[in-house]
Formats: sequence, C-alpha cells, structure tokens
Amino acid sequence: MSIWWSLHLRREAASVPLARRLLIGTMETAGVDPDISYDLSVALSEACANAVEHGGDAASGTSEAYRVTAYLDGEKCRIEVTDSGPGLALGHEVRPARPDAEHGRGLCLIRELADHVHIGVKPGRGTGTVVSFDKLLKWKKDPSLLTA
Repeated sequence: MSIWWSLHLRREAASVPLARRLLIGTMETAGVDPDISYDLSVALSEACANAVEHGGDAASGTSEAYRVTAYLDGEKCRIEVTDSGPGLALGHEVRPARPDAEHGRGLCLIRELADHVHIGVKPGRGTGTVVSFDKLLKWKKDPSLLTA
C-alpha cells in the first residue's frame, strides 16, 4: 500500500496539532501499529513546532507558510517538513539539550524516535530548512483500510 499527502500550513501554533492529527488518522486507517504512529506523530510535532518558531523571515516579520509531506510506502514512512526560514548554518551540529532545558530538545527527540534523520538546506532559491525522517512500519492485525 502506498499513501502520500502534502500540506501547506501557516506558521501558527494551531497548525501543529492539525498536521499531527492528519498523520495519526492516516496511519490508523492504514493499519500502522499505534506505538509507531505515536513515535512519528511526536517527531512530526517537534519538526512542525521548529518550523513555526524558526521557519520564517525574521527581518520582514512575515508569517510564511511551511510544508509537511508524508509518504507511507510499503514498510516505511517518510516525513518531510520544509520551511522558509534562514536555514541552519553550514556545519550546524545538533547537540543534546540539558534535561531541564525548556527549548532545544526537538531535533534530538526526532533523532531518538525515527530510524533515519536528515536535516539540510532547502533546495532551490531562497533559504530554508528541510527536516526529513523515516521509520520502518509495523502493522496491527486487521487494519480498517483493508477490511472496509
């Protein structure tokens, strides 16, 4: 089975739970194991929160959009979150945050929850960051999509 979707979202806090609910609903309908769905939904929430907080042009004060794309293909789910922010500095290293830190834990959480993570610069014109991560899927018995 292959499912993919893409959302163009405003950089507003309300967009984060929307993306998360769509991902959970898609995976539930496809029959993905709930633990895998949960891990990916938390990772997606962290990536979206980073796009909302850091993904715009601070100089112009604009509230640009960001994009979320999810692919469930065979045994793997890949998620990409692309923003239009200043991008990460060349050679930027993601370092673990202190356990009591209020901020800075998102990328580390994504790395813990996903099987493979790539953080890079948005291709093409302009600036921006792409956070891409994937995870091997496990399936529950009797997925609703197959029994409908």
